Amino acid sequence: MTKNNTFLKDVLDGLSQPSKYISSHYFYDQAGDQLFQQIMEMPEYYLTDAELEIFREQSDAIIQSFGLNKNEDFELIELGAGDGKKTQHLLKALLDAGYTFSYCPVDISSNSLNTITTRMQGLFLSLEIEPKQGDYFHVLDDLFISNKPKVILFIGSNLGNMSDELATTFLGKVAQNLKPGEKLLLGLDLLKSKDIVLPAYSDAAGITSKFNLNLLKRINSELGGDFIIENFEHAPEYTEEEGIAKSFLKSKIKQTVYISELNQSFHFDKDEVIHTEISRKYNDEILQNVIEDSNLKISHKFLDSKNYFADYILNKDE
Repeated sequence: MTKNNTFLKDVLDGLSQPSKYISSHYFYDQAGDQLFQQIMEMPEYYLTDAELEIFREQSDAIIQSFGLNKNEDFELIELGAGDGKKTQHLLKALLDAGYTFSYCPVDISSNSLNTITTRMQGLFLSLEIEPKQGDYFHVLDDLFISNKPKVILFIGSNLGNMSDELATTFLGKVAQNLKPGEKLLLGLDLLKSKDIVLPAYSDAAGITSKFNLNLLKRINSELGGDFIIENFEHAPEYTEEEGIAKSFLKSKIKQTVYISELNQSFHFDKDEVIHTEISRKYNDEILQNVIEDSNLKISHKFLDSKNYFADYILNKDE
């Protein structure tokens, strides 16, 4: 099945449900990548700055937690690599300390992979880079073919975009591929109050709104949809009790949308929503519940100065 056919099938499945949804995977075309870069620079979007602080100031301690042997080559695999602005601090610290390793960024977006590969090649001339395009959930098995020791990076609160059930399945699959003693560095946004979290998904400049609505533009462009973008609005929600930020596209009016590649129409009532994204917020207890049956154990936890974000080191048990 081609990438476009997968998109088509997923849109059909999602818009055919009583509660409509579209996977957040499809945010990331070229326009979506650019908009997300802008989101990360918004003052309300604390997540990037918080984790960047951890990598900028604590990379040496993070490396110590890996327990690596300098005399043995290893593979550093980053799932959902993005632009690499945080990871570059860890790479520099590893190279400066004399470690020998290859770096494998994995991302669903070819545009992001091209960006990060160009960035890292420019910064680190001696670094061996082996980019791989694909949904990290589906390419996991292919990443563990060699016998070299591995460290997995899964940062940026990407796990938070999964339901707890899916996160449990995903981390279980990662754990199955890891050898005893190998490490997963997992970056998670921590539980906090609504007045901090909600603005991160509804910035005053409206960039997050454009990012969410770009999904409809992509359906129009790639699948022959006739969504009238102005008839929908970005609608984020967050409750501290649940600890999950949610993004929706809300129909402003009663309307019908036709998608030519499907030869099918979809009806929307006024205020009906399409669920597009979740962002789960974590604490130690929630993470422990997710990894309980995975043979992964929390060995270290690195926090930013505001305690907004945590990078956990998970160790595969013997």
